[in-house]
Amino acid sequence: MLPILLLLIPVLSPALAWIPVEDWESGNVTASVGDSGQCVCHVYVPDTTFPADRVQHMQQVSKDLILEMEIQMDKMVSYEGKLEIYLEELIGLTDRVAMLQSSSNKYIKLDFELLRNELREFDTLVSQLRDSINSSSPLFDSLYTEIHNMTLIVNQLETYDKSNLDMIRIEFAKLQKKLEECQKDQEFFKPDIGNCNHTGIMNISKPMVVQMNAHLSADYQYGGWGKDSKPVQGYESMFFYGAYRNSHVYDFYFYSDYKKLILRSAFKHHSLSYGWQGTGNNYIVHRNTVYYQNNSPFSMTKLNLTSSEYDHKLIPAASQKYSYRYADNQNLDFAADENGLWVMYASEESMGNIVLAKLDEESFSIAGVWNTSAFKQLAGNAFMACGVMYATRPVDLNTEEIFYSLDTKTREEKQLNIRFQKFQEKYTNLDYNPTEQKLYMYNNGYYVSYNVRFNSE
Repeated sequence: MLPILLLLIPVLSPALAWIPVEDWESGNVTASVGDSGQCVCHVYVPDTTFPADRVQHMQQVSKDLILEMEIQMDKMVSYEGKLEIYLEELIGLTDRVAMLQSSSNKYIKLDFELLRNELREFDTLVSQLRDSINSSSPLFDSLYTEIHNMTLIVNQLETYDKSNLDMIRIEFAKLQKKLEECQKDQEFFKPDIGNCNHTGIMNISKPMVVQMNAHLSADYQYGGWGKDSKPVQGYESMFFYGAYRNSHVYDFYFYSDYKKLILRSAFKHHSLSYGWQGTGNNYIVHRNTVYYQNNSPFSMTKLNLTSSEYDHKLIPAASQKYSYRYADNQNLDFAADENGLWVMYASEESMGNIVLAKLDEESFSIAGVWNTSAFKQLAGNAFMACGVMYATRPVDLNTEEIFYSLDTKTREEKQLNIRFQKFQEKYTNLDYNPTEQKLYMYNNGYYVSYNVRFNSE
């Protein structure tokens, strides 16, 4: 039996674990065989004492550093979140300043001091953030530069606004002067409603441009607007409007009063039924009924807004060949005045001259006819006032002229030269309203009106 060799290793202190391996191999460990044949190892520990207290101190310092690092990391995370919020708010403030810079002339009173306070707050927040981190960086420098530049812009805008206030005051003074002139003009054109004891139109006021059409589009160049020429009870203040991209007529809007017209808030929108669509844009509203031209069949048509009933009547002599010069398909032109309801057209027999017809409202038929010497295709439009037909024509791009009149009582024709201004070159609807003694024009997409002054000699 082979002898069992036992390696007896005495219990050593923990310091032995710190003895380098090379020391074990350099004679500090010896081995021998004991009396009973066992193997005995001798380990010689160096005399130098290991600094265990320093190791413990290092471990504590390491723990403290780790804890401090965690605290600083938490701070950095917090600062990062705050910085993101500040940057978002700063971007919003930048947009506000940019908006004011690009459209400062639209503001009369701007709260510049509020902007300054917000910029001061940003400056303070960035300073606190930099002091907390106790460092500087290009980011902070960029923030400071941005805040400084925005402050300069705000100051410049305020200076611009203050200097512009003088200009605004001047413009208001001009506007006040114009309003005073307009008031004088209104007094000069003070209407005498219902009175036809005069010798005809003396002059036309300057155009009163209300606004662009309710569609807010320059494409709607065809159409008309105005008031009921003989309103029924409860609709005395009603306005009507219809506009289209071509000469076709297919719907109308109705507004309870002038304010609703301006606000584009219609109380009724009426679309013409299939087969009853119109054309020509020379329609009017009379006694809560719309009178317009229908091309299928070619006839004068009316729509009762109270009952929603349609009716139409043919005019055998009327031709579809002749229209006014500003638009196509204006073959039948309806008009109303103090004497009632009228329709104007041209025929082959009249060789294109305007034919005036008085309508019987009850039977919706022609009650009388007058031939004129006004060639329709040269005329811009025509209207009736106190039983007299007036025809217009262009003088230049900005001027229109009433050049012709026919008195239905005397059958007297006159060549006239009553000029008035246009807001735009072309118009598709011009009608006189006897309840106000005003002309309503649909002028290339804009609502325009005129006061009419009669010669009361």
